[in-house]
Amino acid sequence: MTRPSYRPATLLVRGGLDRTNHAETAEALFLTSGFVYDDAAQAEATFKGEISHYQYSRFGNPTVSMLEARLATLEGAEACRVTATGMAAVHAAMLSHLKTGDRVVASRALFGSCHWIVSTLLPRYGIESVFVDGADLAQWQEALSRPAAMVLLESPSNPMLEMVDIAAVSKLAHEAGALVVVDNVFATPLLQKPFELGADVVVYSCTKHMDGQGRVLGGAVLGRRKWVDEVLQPFIRNTGPSLSPFNAWVILKGLETLKLRVDQMCRNAAAIADLLAERVEVSRVLYPFRPDHPQQALAMRQMTGGGTLVTFDVKGGKEACFRFLDALRLVDVSNNLGDSKSLVTHPATTTHMRIGEEERARLGIAEGTVRLSVGLEDVADLIEDLAQALDAAAPSQEARAAE
Repeated sequence: MTRPSYRPATLLVRGGLDRTNHAETAEALFLTSGFVYDDAAQAEATFKGEISHYQYSRFGNPTVSMLEARLATLEGAEACRVTATGMAAVHAAMLSHLKTGDRVVASRALFGSCHWIVSTLLPRYGIESVFVDGADLAQWQEALSRPAAMVLLESPSNPMLEMVDIAAVSKLAHEAGALVVVDNVFATPLLQKPFELGADVVVYSCTKHMDGQGRVLGGAVLGRRKWVDEVLQPFIRNTGPSLSPFNAWVILKGLETLKLRVDQMCRNAAAIADLLAERVEVSRVLYPFRPDHPQQALAMRQMTGGGTLVTFDVKGGKEACFRFLDALRLVDVSNNLGDSKSLVTHPATTTHMRIGEEERARLGIAEGTVRLSVGLEDVADLIEDLAQALDAAAPSQEARAAE
C-alpha cells in the first residue's frame, strides 16, 4: 500500500493495513500492555535489537504501528511515531532534538501551549528562543543569519490563519543548520504537503481532523527514518508519551472519512466566510482563499483548499462578542477544532489567554476575535444560526442612539 500510484482517498482507507491470520476486514485492535516470547533467548535478542518483536505497548503495538504506517504513507514521510496528544508530539519533536546552548527560531503565531514551550520551557534548559513575525521574510532572514538548531512554525496559524512561506523559510533555516518543524494541523495532510516545501519534520494533533469526531486524543510526528529512529524514538520510548491502542484504532477509523469530511468542511467554511464578510456586525474576516486575505497568493500556492477554519472580528469588542457566542443555537462554544460539529471559541479568553494582552495584540487577536471551526452540518443551517446570533450581538436602537 506504499505504491505512489495510490491516491490520498485510497491511502486513508487502506494504508498501513496489516491483517492477522484471521483475515479481518477492519483493523485489529490489540488491547495489550505487553507481549510474550517463545523462549528466553528470543526475549534477549529482542531487547538487543537483533530481531523484530513487539516488547511493550509503550515501545510499539500492532494497532499503533498501522496508524503510523498509514500516516507516513499519506504524508510522504519515511517514518512516523504517534503520541498521546498533539502537544506531546510537539514536545517530543523539540526536546528530543534540542540541548542546552541550542537556538530556536519560531513564528510568533503559535498555539498557546506551543508558544509556552518556546517562550517559557526551553529557556529553563538553556535553549535560546527567538520569535519572528511569520509572514515577514525579512525577520526570518535576520533571525537565521546566524546558526540555529530548529525552526518551528504553523501555517496557517492558530487562530489568525497567518501564512508562512514554508519553502523560503526552509531554505534559510537549512543554511543556518536548523531542522524545520511544521505544525500542519490547520491544513491537514490533504491540503498542504510541508515535506514537498522543504520541511524536515511535520507534527499533528490527531485529535483534530483525523479523529474529527470529538472522541479521542492523539498526536503524530513524521520525518526521515534516521532522525525518527535515532533521535525521536529513544525519547518517546524512555519518556512515555505513548498513544493507547484503542485511541489509535479510533483514529484509524476516522482517517477513512477524512477526505470526505475535509472537502465538505472546506466548502462550508468558504461559504460562511463570504456571508460574514457581508455582515455589518463583522469588522474583519480571515479565510486563506478569500481575495481579501493578505496572503491569499501564498495560501493558494501552498495549499489545495482554504481549510476548515474561519476567523473574524465582531464589532463591539468582548461584550458584543460574548452576546454573539451566547446567542448561538446550533454552533457549540468549545476550544476544540476540526470536529464534525461546528465549534466556536473566543481566543483571547481561552486558547491564547495565557500569552498575555501585549502578545495577543502583536498577533492581531482582538477582544472581538472569534475562531470558528466549521463542521458538517447543512451550511444553510449554519448560516442561519450565525446570522441570528450576529443580530443578537448588534446593539439595540436605543444603545445606538445613546452613542
